[in-house]
Amino acid sequence: MSDEPAEQPTTTYEQAREELADVVRRLEAGGLTLEESLGLWERGEQLAELCRHWLDRARERLAAATPGDQPE
Repeated sequence: MSDEPAEQPTTTYEQAREELADVVRRLEAGGLTLEESLGLWERGEQLAELCRHWLDRARERLAAATPGDQPE
């Protein structure tokens, strides 16, 4: 699996996080078939990767905007 999507994702961090939370709720609630559970698990993995992508980009932007160690 790649560390980052090939293109800029169209889903925002907030959308991905909310959908991931919904996936977790559905998995925790149970009552799903094995196939449904596996499908949700796979979608959760995709969403987690997307969230990591957005957080990594945010860290990069913060690092670029933060001046290095400067003497006082």
